[in-house]
Amino acid sequence: MELMYQSTRSEGTKVTASQAILKGLADDGGLFVPVSIPKLDVSLEDISKMTYQETAYEVMKLFFTDFTENELKTCIERAYDSKFDTKEIAPLVKKSDAYYLELFHGATIAFKDMALSILPHLLTTSAKKNNIKNEIVILTATSGDTGKAALAGFADVEGTSIIVFYPKNGVSKIQERQMVTQKGANTKVVGITGNFDDAQSGVKAMFNNKELAKVMDEHGYQFSSANSINIGRLVPQVVYYVYSYTRLLANGDIKAGEKVNFVVPTGNFGNILAAFYAKNMGVPVGKLICASNENKVLYDFFETGVYDRNREFILTSSPSMDILISSNLERLIFRIAGDDAKKTAEMMDALKTTGKYTITDEMKSKLADFTGGWASEEDTAKEIKRVFDETGYVMDTHTAVASSVYHTYKEKTNDDTKTIIASTASPYKFGTSVMSAIDKKYEGMDDFALIDELCKTSGVKIPNAVEEIRTAPVLHDTVCETKDMQKTVEKILGL
Repeated sequence: MELMYQSTRSEGTKVTASQAILKGLADDGGLFVPVSIPKLDVSLEDISKMTYQETAYEVMKLFFTDFTENELKTCIERAYDSKFDTKEIAPLVKKSDAYYLELFHGATIAFKDMALSILPHLLTTSAKKNNIKNEIVILTATSGDTGKAALAGFADVEGTSIIVFYPKNGVSKIQERQMVTQKGANTKVVGITGNFDDAQSGVKAMFNNKELAKVMDEHGYQFSSANSINIGRLVPQVVYYVYSYTRLLANGDIKAGEKVNFVVPTGNFGNILAAFYAKNMGVPVGKLICASNENKVLYDFFETGVYDRNREFILTSSPSMDILISSNLERLIFRIAGDDAKKTAEMMDALKTTGKYTITDEMKSKLADFTGGWASEEDTAKEIKRVFDETGYVMDTHTAVASSVYHTYKEKTNDDTKTIIASTASPYKFGTSVMSAIDKKYEGMDDFALIDELCKTSGVKIPNAVEEIRTAPVLHDTVCETKDMQKTVEKILGL
């Protein structure tokens, strides 16, 4: 049976998976959600004997029902290949009392590779299925990692071009260098003078601009998104939660049916929403622990039922979580509102006009799967040092936020459920913060000198993604004001 998708903001037309992937955002500004979350149709024990690629097929076939078996398997094979530096694609590593799910073994050493390796293939397949003749322009805002992963995924992919906006002073030096040295005739990178929320709002405004869409169509272009607002980004992320659970089964660490907790460092809410989808597919999950940094808008939401972005925006050492408007939360709001699109639209309108909304007590009661926690900059640095001193394992700042939140949660609750922490980036991406946390003597050292020190300290080989940008020339140096984002896109496309 075909699984259809609808907008979170209106009861309007249902679309197929390929149409939802192509559009990225619904016409009313809402996000596409499946009309129901499908249940796994093979047992977790059977999946425990499968490879990552085979697991991906078992999960994605249930969501992308208008893709043929051959189309979907081809997309998966092209995505999860030698671009990843480990055969398992997403290894699970046990350190002291937790399992770290390493999601950073792809081409750009961040978890975004897990979905952005496959999205270009899903998108070009969707375009063919729907007889699209326009060039697809991927328009993306990034807080650091999505940008590079999307650029790498779409570089020189026929029938597409990609424009990435990032906050000029809001990403790490390595993150910026990864983006501005990106090759590919169809790639463009633009720094903006605002923060990530400004970039994300600017991109959403262009998606919702009907006049701009008309002009683009006349010139043979149409927008799509590589941000986690695209369902083609979210579904591939569900896979690694199913996979990680079945690895514990395969290793005999848990018994069939035993619950696990997931801890996810969270900014835009897509990654932890994927874990929620995995639970709804049949993975036995105890708690979904949402870990925030000092921009703790999500922590406050889970505590109070009020989402309020009217607060200071703090630049932290975990920049991919420096976000005050968590776009994917809208999908959860829709769900706990009983799939009430009107109520969801009203809340999103309130967020846009007043910067806040409050959920009802009934909605709050449906959030029992989730709990929130947050870690300060000091907590984050201490956790990097603690885990390194105790185990020799070096983690990045985002993973450290999650690890710190987990240990605070455990102290508070005495919950000894086996726990998987999503390790979302390589420590090499944030060498300065990581090495300074391990030893103050590294403070003020050059980024690339620190990378060599990190290699000696961790015993982990420097990834190609870092080696290749040491000497790579800067190919993108455009910077614009937030208000000029649309003008910049028009200029790039020659509209």
